[in-house]
Amino acid sequence: MLGRLNHVAIAVPDLAAAVAVYRNTLGARVTEPQALPDHGVTVVFIELGNTKIELLEPLGADSTIAGFLVKNPAGGMHHVCYEVDDILATRDQLKAAGTRILGDGEPKIGAHGKPVLFLHPKDFQGTLVELEQV
Repeated sequence: MLGRLNHVAIAVPDLAAAVAVYRNTLGARVTEPQALPDHGVTVVFIELGNTKIELLEPLGADSTIAGFLVKNPAGGMHHVCYEVDDILATRDQLKAAGTRILGDGEPKIGAHGKPVLFLHPKDFQGTLVELEQV
């Protein structure tokens, strides 16, 4: 079912400051910011040889990331994203096993232009899991 680790997402209170740390301190290659209104975030990706780090900043006060930052003002790890071949088949298999799919259960288009779903953290040892169809 699971493919490779696509990215680890880190919520940040100030995207520009976080980008500067990764770019200037660590010498990382960082993508341009991308607003994702359907997800309530602005994102950048730090491109690594074997995966990516996604930095998330709230896009508006209603963003779930804004709520996360209230609890974690300095930011922190938000979710991990795994690749799957068929997101609908994976969703159906997970639902049949009792896994909770967040939202309405229908995939949305994510930052890479591919369908994504989020799985309830209580079903995965306290970790929010994103699935992305490859």
